[in-house]
Amino acid sequence: MIALWNRLFGRSRPDDPVARCYARIVAQARRPEFYSAWGVPDTLDGRFDMLALHAFLVVHRLKRQGEPARRFSRHLFEFMITDMDRSMREMGIGDMGVAPRVKAMAKGFNGRIHAYDHGIDSEDGDSALLAALDNNLYGTVLKTDPAALTGMAAYLRRGVALLAEQPLEPLLAGEVDFPEPPVPEPAP
Repeated sequence: MIALWNRLFGRSRPDDPVARCYARIVAQARRPEFYSAWGVPDTLDGRFDMLALHAFLVVHRLKRQGEPARRFSRHLFEFMITDMDRSMREMGIGDMGVAPRVKAMAKGFNGRIHAYDHGIDSEDGDSALLAALDNNLYGTVLKTDPAALTGMAAYLRRGVALLAEQPLEPLLAGEVDFPEPPVPEPAP
């Protein structure tokens, strides 16, 4: 009962593997290079999309890894939604406005997971992945820089490969490593 109470109200123990994993996702998603060098909008939407992209990497790695991994993914999703709810309340969004926004974010997160899964697993080269990134990560940008799009696709593929090499047990303990953000090519 205490675990459910803590999950619902955002209280996590410092030794909580889901909280530790989520903290690493957030830290990576907030890396300034994504916003300054790769044109990800430094807005609420852009930050949500970076968070979703890094959560996708973890969820993708845990896919088809058995019941403990499935349970960890579900708890990670619940933790993320609880944190979004808390964050919106801290921003001053009233009770009546939080629930529909959180519901939309949860639906958006699931859509991104499916789009990135399809893009990573697609056999059509990178076109499905580039489309998923363009529609989601750069969805609010008027004209997406093609170099940024291909750079982020390469980063996402590196992330999938790096997490595939990480043993399952440390991941389920909340220890997740992400690749360094890509370094942009100098302009000619």
